[in-house]
Amino acid sequence: MPSYKVYEDEEFVAFLDISPVNYGHTLVIPKEHYTNLENLPVEMFAKMMVVVKEIGAAVKRALGVGGYNLILNNDAVAGQVIPHIHFHIIPRHQGDNLRAWPSGRYAEGDAPEIAEKIRVELE
Repeated sequence: MPSYKVYEDEEFVAFLDISPVNYGHTLVIPKEHYTNLENLPVEMFAKMMVVVKEIGAAVKRALGVGGYNLILNNDAVAGQVIPHIHFHIIPRHQGDNLRAWPSGRYAEGDAPEIAEKIRVELE
């Protein structure tokens, strides 16, 4: 499959998404296989974020966009199509009318219960 590579080093590669949300939509992936964020070692995550930060800044400068969304679809239920961790850098333009997702509200009393469940898992 052809690709338009924008970056490569010993551990990571970045290329334009084949089905871009906006022009300049770039994927950043580690060369070593990791399925999702939980499988990615902390040291590799830190290195990956440095690469993502540099490419995000380059996308802004190169395309003259005001910002970008950084997206990770973590596992199939969250929209991860390829089972190899990758971050999307999606350039944003004023008035492009993209919405990430609809927002909602917690029912009365649900937020404290959900927060407690998460805190317990962190212990």
